[in-house]
Amino acid sequence: MEESERTSLDPARKADHLCVLVHGLWGNPNHLSYLAKALREKHPEDKLNILVAKSNSGSYTYDGIETGGERVTQEIETLLQELEHDGAPIKKLSIIGYSLGGLIARYAIGLLHSKGWFDKIQPLNFTTFATPHLGVRTPLRGYHSQLWNAFGSRTLSASGRQLFTIDTFRDTKRPILSVLADPGSIFIRALSLFKNRTLYANIINDRSAPYYTTAIATTEPFVDLDAVNIQYLEGYSPTILDPDHPVSPKAAQDQQSFYNRLTSTGQGLLYRVPLYTALVALIPIATVAWTINSGIQSFRSTKRIQLHEQGDGLNGYRIPLMLANGGNSAKSAMSGAFRRMNSTQGHDYLPESSEASDDEKTQAASKAVSENSVPAESPLKLTRTTSRKADFPTLALSDEQFEMIKNLDEVGWKKNLVHIQNHGHTHAAIVVRMQKPGFDEGKVVVRHWLNEEFEI
Repeated sequence: MEESERTSLDPARKADHLCVLVHGLWGNPNHLSYLAKALREKHPEDKLNILVAKSNSGSYTYDGIETGGERVTQEIETLLQELEHDGAPIKKLSIIGYSLGGLIARYAIGLLHSKGWFDKIQPLNFTTFATPHLGVRTPLRGYHSQLWNAFGSRTLSASGRQLFTIDTFRDTKRPILSVLADPGSIFIRALSLFKNRTLYANIINDRSAPYYTTAIATTEPFVDLDAVNIQYLEGYSPTILDPDHPVSPKAAQDQQSFYNRLTSTGQGLLYRVPLYTALVALIPIATVAWTINSGIQSFRSTKRIQLHEQGDGLNGYRIPLMLANGGNSAKSAMSGAFRRMNSTQGHDYLPESSEASDDEKTQAASKAVSENSVPAESPLKLTRTTSRKADFPTLALSDEQFEMIKNLDEVGWKKNLVHIQNHGHTHAAIVVRMQKPGFDEGKVVVRHWLNEEFEI
């Protein structure tokens, strides 16, 4: 295994903690180079082994969460067995997922748990950066929602269907994201075993994975930043929001006047005229090219999945998805021009009269999923603060998405909201996907994660 993919192998180092990094859609190990470098600078080789998963590089991320999760699990198991054979067994495991990698990681930990690894290894840190936990279905009502979500879901092979929740996972007759969030599944049980569960979500400009899905939220408080007060965390301002009191609506007298807002909007539109003109010309061409390429990649992905299904050792991962003593069952992202098209859709909201019932869907939860779940006083303040129906309207999510929110919040997360202001591609900046000045705010995010959230 190459040095760039695993930064520690020598058993003399005796590190008993393994941290696995899983990249996202169209990604490769280089996308997480800064995370790996920052980890290594913080924690020496005798304290931490680092594995940057490589088996899903490039277009292999088209192949779906299940296939990707099995590949990553195989990488992890191979390394665990190798280190154990060399006399340096791992005792603590942390998994970090970026974008789609967070969903792949959630699948992988279910497989690891089902194979008994967590009986001898402590699951310590589980962290996601800009991961679409609820999928990427645009919260719209009406025919335009159906058209957009239908188009987007058919351009990324298995991963696209799963991200838009139109897939049917095995014999469950439900989308894989719904199964991943089912309290009776091996995946939620495995997630609940981690001592620390943390997520980082961009509050603006994440066109690949919007705020509501990365923060596991029913509301979108940051659509109009002029209408809200944002509080930042001391020492990480103005990038990381205060987790206890991140946002509140401004009083009417504190908001801009209609004339000022109109003037500001007009100036902004005038400034963007050249961009919009270029997009009008380029989007049709880009869409055709994107569709052709997606068709080719989907065909290749289907062939890869078939070969994967026939591969040796796969039977070890085809285990029961639901625990015999499980709880209740849940109800039966694109780059370039594709991201720009998605960003034009906006969001729709439920009528006020329906918000009470939806509030019940997401907050009338039991205090724990199992004896391994976190206590009721776990840091869910962020979710309660940003989801109050009196402050912000409820998004027009699907019933499955509301159920996912309820189930995932029951497990408990520390939610860190990120305000990247110096670059429009916040999805890449949040993990410093490449070294460029505009991504420096992402370094603040990584510093916060290492200093405040990651336990060695």
